[in-house]
Amino acid sequence: MVKDLKIEDYDYPLPEEKIPKHPLQKRDECKLLLYSPQGKIYHKKFKELPDLLPLGSLLVRNDTKVINARLSFHKSTGAAIELFLLEPLSPTDYILNFQTRKECVWKCLVGNSKKWKEGEINTIVPVEKGIEIKLQARRKSTFEDGSSEIEFTWDNPDYTFSQIIERTGVIPIPPYLNRATEETDKEDYQTVYARENGSVAAPTAGLHFTPAVFENLEAHSIKIGEVTLHVGAGTFRPVKSESIGDHQMHSEPFTVSIGLLKNLLEWKLAGRPVIAVGTTTVRTLESLPYIGQAIISNKDNPFHVNQWDPYVDPITLPDTLESLKAIIREMEDKELKSITASTSIMIAPGFNWKITDGMVTNFHQPKSTLLLLVSSFLGEEKWREIYGEALKQDYRFLSYGDACLFLKQRN
Repeated sequence: MVKDLKIEDYDYPLPEEKIPKHPLQKRDECKLLLYSPQGKIYHKKFKELPDLLPLGSLLVRNDTKVINARLSFHKSTGAAIELFLLEPLSPTDYILNFQTRKECVWKCLVGNSKKWKEGEINTIVPVEKGIEIKLQARRKSTFEDGSSEIEFTWDNPDYTFSQIIERTGVIPIPPYLNRATEETDKEDYQTVYARENGSVAAPTAGLHFTPAVFENLEAHSIKIGEVTLHVGAGTFRPVKSESIGDHQMHSEPFTVSIGLLKNLLEWKLAGRPVIAVGTTTVRTLESLPYIGQAIISNKDNPFHVNQWDPYVDPITLPDTLESLKAIIREMEDKELKSITASTSIMIAPGFNWKITDGMVTNFHQPKSTLLLLVSSFLGEEKWREIYGEALKQDYRFLSYGDACLFLKQRN
């Protein structure tokens, strides 16, 4: 059973020197490990990606943008408090929340929480030359996971919450980089196509792309599709339980357009490959069949995929084409151009892949849910061979490291 898998079986030695603290100056000059449909490993450069993708591919990327999610406040006593934005609570819609001009509410992690028992904390935000805003925060409640409901208010309605955090917040780089955020991270830790504010971590597989790579992809007749999945802090949450069945997956919101769904249906009908850029895109794409099946089954909340939905009953696994058609019909009936849903999907060995024929991804942490996902796609032994080869060949690992292109093996 999938739930019985031991996380210790997905460990490997990762020396600290293999984790770069900064990316290469030229993004597309990084190494690219290719795992071919014939099951062979090749060592390439990322800028060669357009020549390596199968002809007629649909390449789907995640256009989320990392926000300045770390905010520093001070109490009247002088105690420093850090608030880490996790997800909007009021308004719950990311776009509407960022556009608010007086107050909003977020789910946050509170740093130095013991020093803040009650009352308001504040910080002064210099928004323009000669103009300062007083941003206040008040803790309304605490959740079971240790996070808090935080109400933000500010004294100048000429500025949106998005503008305020852009001027006072800090980009939250991954904790395993073991350094403070630097000015260069503002650009380095965003994809060149980042557009929709909401993530607290970058979809790092996309960091290697450059305008030149996209021009070359177009020249190779590779079609580009987009999803939006806002990456949560849970992406860094370690698996602390012995068996993965006891690990609680985080939920992440995502948005897909009817145009992309129609493209996915067209590509799957024609048997043409769909390539996902990053595990966030994989999670989005592989959640769609379960949403479609939930619509077909008239479930009360069809727009959320639970962690273990893919493993409930293999006999009733959703038909990919019928599921995509069901979502499209639902959107057409309600005249929707896009839908927003959420997913807690767990992709691990035993998962039945429905949409993804290949993926561009980075090298992931030992004993992580992302490594479980990779193992599911490659096979139990193959991921070890690939990671071992990458370590021998001096590949760089994790967020600012090198890339992989994994293509589905031919039977």
